[in-house]
Amino acid sequence: MPLRTRELLRLLAAINSRLSGDVSLPVLAVWAHRSQFDLHRQFRRLVGETPKAYTTRVRLASAAAELVSTDRRVSAVAFDHGFASHEVFTRTFTRHFGHSPREYRTRGLHVAGRRTAAVHASTVGSTAPCISLYRISTAERKPAVPLDISVRDLSAFHALVMRRRVTRDEIATALAESLPTVFGYAQRHGLTITGPPFARYPEVGMGSLVIEGGITVAAPPSAALDDGIEALAIPAGRAVVALHRGPYDCLPESYQEIERWMRDQGLSAAAAPWETYLTDPGERPDPATWETEIVQPVR
Repeated sequence: MPLRTRELLRLLAAINSRLSGDVSLPVLAVWAHRSQFDLHRQFRRLVGETPKAYTTRVRLASAAAELVSTDRRVSAVAFDHGFASHEVFTRTFTRHFGHSPREYRTRGLHVAGRRTAAVHASTVGSTAPCISLYRISTAERKPAVPLDISVRDLSAFHALVMRRRVTRDEIATALAESLPTVFGYAQRHGLTITGPPFARYPEVGMGSLVIEGGITVAAPPSAALDDGIEALAIPAGRAVVALHRGPYDCLPESYQEIERWMRDQGLSAAAAPWETYLTDPGERPDPATWETEIVQPVR
């Protein structure tokens, strides 16, 4: 029997709550009531990486955030993130980030400060586990729920994005590729991550659309970016903001409700809309609890 999305999310929640403990494949197979072979195959199909690669990546991301936001000893950080020894941690960390833990800490974040470091660490901790699962389909629909819609004045922000032209059915796949790439680039280069992942839609057509998947950063990078990753600056301005509660599959209905609300208020779009994924699916496995903020700049 295939591993259902809800079962996978519950398993990820269990893994993420025990990342300093034993989350090896035999243990996960017992939790999931499946054979090791079957779990390995289905986990990779749904998450895009093996259970071992997943747990190692999430542990390293969290450890890297702690290194630049605290003064704790490297050996203590290694132990608290499930690594058996300082040597194993250093070797694995260096292979993943291109710097040893001490070098990574010494370089620090590109925007220094205790407050920004704390924001960065908190954001990484809540984002890394399911960076490839935002917009995942659960094949669930919900009855229409009135949105919380308001008009706000938003501040300018900086972001890193990857741009793709896709069909509507390919949005989740595009984000599963772009968000981990952008997130990983930001962490490797010590960029200060300041908010959850988002997707922006600069062009929407009948057959396809352009999607920009990325993360917000405290300041634009000073070095040249890798191929496919772009710096984005969103200016301050007035926008309609709505909070969508529920599965990602129901987002189109929320966009339609926002359009109707704007017409009633005599507002028109002034720039591309975007959606920010406020809830980590691996922390809250029930899609009914997921929150997505939709922003439409207006004039």
